[in-house]
Amino acid sequence: MQEWLIHPVVQGAVMPFLAGLVVSALLAPLRLAGLAAVAGFATAVYLVVGFEFSPMTTVRKVMLLGLIAPVIGVAADLAFKPTRFTAPLLALVCGAVSVWVFLAVLRQKELAQALLLGGGLAAYVAWLVGLMLTLRDDSVRAGAASFALGIGTGVAAVFAASATLGLYAMALGSASGAFLLVQMLAGRRIFGGISLTLTAGLLAGLLGAATFHLAQLPWYALAAMALVPLAARTPIPPRWPVWGQTVAVSAITLAIATASCLLVWESSRGASG
Repeated sequence: MQEWLIHPVVQGAVMPFLAGLVVSALLAPLRLAGLAAVAGFATAVYLVVGFEFSPMTTVRKVMLLGLIAPVIGVAADLAFKPTRFTAPLLALVCGAVSVWVFLAVLRQKELAQALLLGGGLAAYVAWLVGLMLTLRDDSVRAGAASFALGIGTGVAAVFAASATLGLYAMALGSASGAFLLVQMLAGRRIFGGISLTLTAGLLAGLLGAATFHLAQLPWYALAAMALVPLAARTPIPPRWPVWGQTVAVSAITLAIATASCLLVWESSRGASG
């Protein structure tokens, strides 16, 4: 049993998928199915390293924020009515917090380089969070974007020689896939809200940025991945059944994520050659 639980596929895909499936199915009536994303991520964290936060390294900061994001999301979904300022405000906050995550890395750079890198990663995280939050009322598009961002970032991280970050990102994608599957089986949409979109946007952004700083992920792969939430907005006939809309939007977003992964693969081949 122990050998089975330490297998990468189990840690990054199977168990996070099952966790996301259970949370989505059980909490959908309470409008908390969006917690599937953090359920999958937390499952991978527990299986890979456990919940250790000392010393507070860059990766552990990502883990901490990934667990805090859904708490904020649930509060926003249940206690507040989102306004047009919600998405940009949360995006700016997440962008600013991301600088704290990579502070140790940035301190090792020259001032000009630190400002450029810090600003770039903050912009990437803010972009993903802001765009994901605009999908909060469309559970199919939000789930598809979260699915593609997680799987795409995870595969890209593995290509960039960061297995742990890859497992975390793939866990996010696997759990989001479970969230989509529950909707397809039920034949109706279930509420994802800010608890899903904030968690997915922040985690995908931070894990992608961490792979860029700590491994061998080229910046242009992140630029391509940033198009995923935009691709999720591609018009789909509203009369299509939920499963048809899910398949269509997921195919479009996965195509963009795949292109990003291919860029990383080509870059790694060039580096090794």
